[in-house]
Amino acid sequence: MRPALQGRHECDTLIIGAGLAGLTTALELARAGVKVAVIDAHRVGYGASGRNGGFVGPGYAAGDDQITRLAGAEGAKNLFRLSVEGMDYVRSTISTLGMPGVAPRQGILSVRRHDGGESLQARAEAMQRDFGYRLEYLDTPELRTILCSRRYFQALRDPNAFHIHPLNYLRGLATAIEALGGTIFEQSPATDAHLAGAEKRVTTARGEVRSAHVVLATGGYTDGLVPRLRRAMLPIATYVMLSEPAPDRLSAVIRTAEAVGDNRRAGDYYRLVNGGTRLLWGGRITTRAADVRGISRQLRREMVTVYPELRSLRTETAWSGLMSYARHLMPQVGRMGPGVWHATAFGGHGLNTTAIAGKLVAEDILGQSDRIRAFAPFGLAWAGGAVGRLAAQLTYWKLQTEDWWRERRTEDAR
Repeated sequence: MRPALQGRHECDTLIIGAGLAGLTTALELARAGVKVAVIDAHRVGYGASGRNGGFVGPGYAAGDDQITRLAGAEGAKNLFRLSVEGMDYVRSTISTLGMPGVAPRQGILSVRRHDGGESLQARAEAMQRDFGYRLEYLDTPELRTILCSRRYFQALRDPNAFHIHPLNYLRGLATAIEALGGTIFEQSPATDAHLAGAEKRVTTARGEVRSAHVVLATGGYTDGLVPRLRRAMLPIATYVMLSEPAPDRLSAVIRTAEAVGDNRRAGDYYRLVNGGTRLLWGGRITTRAADVRGISRQLRREMVTVYPELRSLRTETAWSGLMSYARHLMPQVGRMGPGVWHATAFGGHGLNTTAIAGKLVAEDILGQSDRIRAFAPFGLAWAGGAVGRLAAQLTYWKLQTEDWWRERRTEDAR
């Protein structure tokens, strides 16, 4: 446990939020010799940054068509390149820092739960043509030798993507920041922020930080400290469970070390962990945090629907975390005013996009580049408040119904 902020502290840049975006920004600034401090209401990796499934791949929550519509064709290509750069940043950071316990493993499979091979092949061709990014197509017989489930039909393999232990990655970032002279204060929620003027002042219950720059990187746990930021995002909860050790049962149906996610908007995602001895399984979303025990029962039903052979597999623990989403489903990264930056709303694609966002915010603070402007088309639009939460939940139910009908039509056609 790191200490809480007490008394007055001065630094060049203060970062609020010790998640992936905040710590990446802090690391890049510390590497450049900037005196940096980080405060968090809880602890390093408390939110979705440390509780997610650990998938590190390119892209965003928004679809390619929507990104192109808002950013233009060249803007969309640039944003995709940045997402790949974020993925590569995570990989190189793990290697450079020699992070213990992060356990990177290559490969992510995106699987279809309905028969749609032609559209999936077209997707692979479009990614190669438009972005120069290679995906491998797996037909039904090949896929079912890897994942022994009649629920799956075809897949795209991303051999360049990988998966990790996300909380250990965050801990590695924090250790590196402190080794470079940065300071991290936990259990230090910001209670007030004076962000106008050359000197910024942020107070907590027992202390105050004064700095020239402030970065707001609070994600799904954003409160009312800066109302404009809070109004621009929706907190969305996702859920993960971890099985008991059962290597023989797991390897009988999941014959790959690659991570797996299905094609539904809020589909299942899972991977073997602890050397293939346990199954980490995630899915479901809610617009308010729900009872984890009840949701884990739903996750188990999903798991057994896919793999009936795992019916007796016990769940040892389960947890949830809040992600942040914007209405446009893209990260919100940029300047809020002189000396104030924001990096939030990474929408379930945080491991690569937080990395590039943190790097770009640091570059902007240091005056090294203006690459942060790539995210300018996706601003701090009002997320709709309670109405927005209801609309998001209705959209989720609609997508679930569409997914169910696609699967049903496939079953009826057999």
